[in-house]
Amino acid sequence: MNGYRGSYSGYGGVPPVVATLLLANIAIFLFEMLGRLDFSGLFGLVPILVWSRLFIWQLFTYMFLHGGFWHIFMNMFILWMFGSELERDWGGREFLKYYIICGIGAGLFNVAFQPHSYIPIVGASGAIYGLLVAYAMMYPNRTVYIYFLFPVPVKYMVIGLAAIEFISSMAGSASNVAHFAHLGGMLVGFVYLKSDWRLASIKAKVAAFFYKKKIEKQWQEREKEEKLMEEVDLILDKINRVGYDKLTRQEKKILEDASQKLSKK
Repeated sequence: MNGYRGSYSGYGGVPPVVATLLLANIAIFLFEMLGRLDFSGLFGLVPILVWSRLFIWQLFTYMFLHGGFWHIFMNMFILWMFGSELERDWGGREFLKYYIICGIGAGLFNVAFQPHSYIPIVGASGAIYGLLVAYAMMYPNRTVYIYFLFPVPVKYMVIGLAAIEFISSMAGSASNVAHFAHLGGMLVGFVYLKSDWRLASIKAKVAAFFYKKKIEKQWQEREKEEKLMEEVDLILDKINRVGYDKLTRQEKKILEDASQKLSKK
């Protein structure tokens, strides 16, 4: 992933993409709650409908629905807390791309492991868990406070969360928490960042290789020019001593070649 840094900010110092995501999620939640509406059947992620009836849009829309106040509060709090710095470092476009990829990837992961489920999945948690992975990879030793009390490096917190989600998903937890989606968001985020960084490393190495070849070629050409000019100096000395007519055919050719090269500069 490229290291873009942005100096812009959105609402109250929050970068624009994070601010827009916060407003969109909160607005949809309030619209549902105040209107006593339930969009989860159509816009939540229902695994069996995604592949049997091709409700593909659910892989995107489920990220903007939430099941209750604490559900949306925790997701939006983490989005603000960890996403803001990531967006400032990456830039809005790259941050939004990563967020959506993690969210859709989390949904696909859940569909793959629970393909016959009719239970709607809602929430941005898959994308949020992807953000936590990114934060841990970008700033592994940054200290976070669990329950605002216990300091721990963020890399260990995220490793602990991954272990909990893995155990919960394998144990078939009876709760309403979408452990497969959480685990999927983390895995997709990790693979995306690793592959992106590896690609950036490969690009850098290829660029360095061709730059080195270019420099080597320039030095070789410079050495040839210096050698040619040394020969020209010797020939000019000979002309001063005995005249042009005493030059050999090879010496005249060297002068001609040197004249042509100088005229091209």
